[in-house]
Amino acid sequence: MTQRVRYGIIGFGNFAERAIAPAIQASANSELVAIQKRSLAASKAKASEYGIRHACDSVDQLVAHPDVDAVFIVSANAEHCRETLAAAKAGKHILVEKPMAMNVAEAEEMIRVCDQSKVKLMVGHMVRLSPLTVRMKEIIQSGSIGRITFVRSEFIYDGRNSQRTWLLDQNVAGGGPLFDVGVHCLDTIRFILDDDVVSVKSHLEPIPTKATTESTAALSLRFSKGVLASIYCSYAAPIRRSILEIVGTEGTLFARDFTRSEMTIPLTVTQGKADREVETRVEAIVVPNLYVDEVTRFSSSILNNTDSPVPGTEGLKNQYVLDAALRNGTAPEVSPEAD
Repeated sequence: MTQRVRYGIIGFGNFAERAIAPAIQASANSELVAIQKRSLAASKAKASEYGIRHACDSVDQLVAHPDVDAVFIVSANAEHCRETLAAAKAGKHILVEKPMAMNVAEAEEMIRVCDQSKVKLMVGHMVRLSPLTVRMKEIIQSGSIGRITFVRSEFIYDGRNSQRTWLLDQNVAGGGPLFDVGVHCLDTIRFILDDDVVSVKSHLEPIPTKATTESTAALSLRFSKGVLASIYCSYAAPIRRSILEIVGTEGTLFARDFTRSEMTIPLTVTQGKADREVETRVEAIVVPNLYVDEVTRFSSSILNNTDSPVPGTEGLKNQYVLDAALRNGTAPEVSPEAD
C-alpha cells in the first residue's frame, strides 16, 4: 500500500462530480485514479476533464483494476448492496453513501461480505464528523444542560429541483426524504446521544406504494435511555433548511444548517431556571469541508489499519429504524371495522 489510498468512484454523476471527486483530490492521503459511468464515452470525457487516469463503464471493470485500493459508491440507493459486494469480493475497501442500503437484509449482507473479505466498510454519515456535532455531544456529556429529555431535527428542501430523476422511485430510492435526508437527522441524533432507538412511530405522506416513495415524513422516536425525539423531513418545501435542537432539564442547544460544510455555524446555548432564560451564549463553530474530512479519515483507517470512522454496523442501526418507519407509515392491510 502506498502512502495514498487510490480511489475509484462508482456512479460518477452530478453529486460525485460536485462534491466527492473534489474531496478525494483535496485529501492529503488520497488520490482519485478511476471513475465509472454507464457510458464509456461519457466516462472517458469526464476522466479527461478532471485529469483522472482510468475511465470505466462497468463496476466489475473498476473494482478489478489493480490501481484501485478503495471505492467510493455514489450510485443510486438500489445499487449500493450489489456494488459493495462486488468491491469487497475484489478486495477493495468501501466508502458507501447514505443510506447504506435498501433494507436491513442488504445492510447485513454488506457487513458480512466485507468482514469475510477483510476489507473496511464506511458509511458516508459525514455530519457526525462535524465540529458542530462533536461540540453538541461534548456539552451534553458535560452535564451542563442537565438530563436530556427531547431532541428535534428537521431537514427540508425542494425535491422538484433535484437532478436525480429516481428520487421518488421506490424501486431505486427505497424511500423518499426519509432515506435521503431524514437519515442524516437520525444518525446525528444517535451520535449526539450515544444511544439507540427502541421505538419508532411514523407518518408518511403520501403513503408509499410499490412504485413511489413518500414526499414528506414525520417520525417519533424513543431512545433506550428515555429521550424522546422527532424528525421531520420533506421534499415538498420551498426552501432548504436543516435544524437540530436539544432540550435538557437545565438548558437547550440549537443550531441551523447542522448538515452544512465550509461555513461558520452559530450554536446557541441557553441555560434556564424557573421558566426563565438565565444565560444565552452563541458559539461560532467553524466547519470544514466534511467530504474531505470523511475521505481523509477513511484513508487513514486503511493506511494505519484502524477501525472505520463510521462502520457498517452504524449504518445497519439506522437501517433498522428506516425499515420500521416504512412499515408503520403504510396503510394497514385490513382497515378496522367501525363499531
